[in-house]
Amino acid sequence: MNKRNGKIVFMVFKAAAMGMGAAVVVTNIIGGLDEKGQVLLLGIGLFCLAITAFVKE
Repeated sequence: MNKRNGKIVFMVFKAAAMGMGAAVVVTNIIGGLDEKGQVLLLGIGLFCLAITAFVKE
């Protein structure tokens, strides 16, 4: 993978993690998702952050 594509992939993973966190906050406010679903979303976000942490930019 070349350097430019790698930066794009990292940006996508970081944006996905931020989006999952925001989704949990919003669904908690409106009461649209149970705790199990919220934990799943936070787990996906944490996984995305872990990928970006383990691979050097």
